[in-house]
Amino acid sequence: MSEILVTRKHQLAARKAKAAAVEVADSLRDEFSLNYEWVDAGLLRFYGVGVRGELALARGEVTVHVHLGFLLLPLRGALEREIHRYFDERFGPPAA
Repeated sequence: MSEILVTRKHQLAARKAKAAAVEVADSLRDEFSLNYEWVDAGLLRFYGVGVRGELALARGEVTVHVHLGFLLLPLRGALEREIHRYFDERFGPPAA
């Protein structure tokens, strides 16, 4: 099993950060047929065939941790780039 771990600083208020996380989760659901659920106010879990993970919101930071099954290993690079793109669009570019 392969893993992707991306952490990004952001300057969004808690409500806007959660709305951005929902946008990310909805995009994952629509594009990759993943299901998701909020475990608590700051932790969203997602899962699908060959993939599972968590998106964690903290004050000023968002982290996504993805576990890929064997069949998705060839897509690891593309998926990681897509995560960075989603984060750039919804949480802002990485801090310099």
